[in-house]
Amino acid sequence: MFLLFFELQALLVALFALPFLFISFDPAPGFHSLTIAGAALAVIALCGEAAADWQMQRFKARAANEGRVCEEGLWRYSRHPNYFFESLIWWAFFLAALPSPHGWTTVVCPLLMLYFLFQVTGIPLTEEYSIKSKGDRYRDYQRTTSAFVPWFRKT
Repeated sequence: MFLLFFELQALLVALFALPFLFISFDPAPGFHSLTIAGAALAVIALCGEAAADWQMQRFKARAANEGRVCEEGLWRYSRHPNYFFESLIWWAFFLAALPSPHGWTTVVCPLLMLYFLFQVTGIPLTEEYSIKSKGDRYRDYQRTTSAFVPWFRKT
C-alpha cells in the first residue's frame, strides 16, 4: 500500500505537468494570445491565493480571534477563497495550454483539482474541522457565505 500510494502521487505529478509539457513542445512560433491570457490569469490567481492565505494567517495571529471565524477580507465573501484561487490557477494553466496540439486534453487538470478540493482533501475536511472547533459560529458562517466562489453574503 505504501508503494501504491507513492506511485499514485508520481502519476498525479506527471498528469499535472501536462499543461507545461504541451506548452513547451508547441511548434508554433511565439506565444498564442490564449497562452498569454492564461499566464496573466495564473499570476492574478496566485496573488489571490497568497492574499487569502496572508489574511487568514494575520487573523489567526491575533489572540483575540481564538475560536472565532475569520470573516475579514476575501474570507467575508468565500469560506475557501484560497481553494477558489488554487482552482483558478489550474484553469489558467489549461487556458495557456489550449492552443498547443492536444492542449484541450489538459482540461483533466482543473477538473481533477476541483474533484480533490470538493470531494477529497479540501473543503470536506476543512469544513468538518471548522464545525468541530467553532460549532454554531461556523454554521452561521456557512449559512451566509459562499462555500467556494467569492460572492456577496446572504442575509
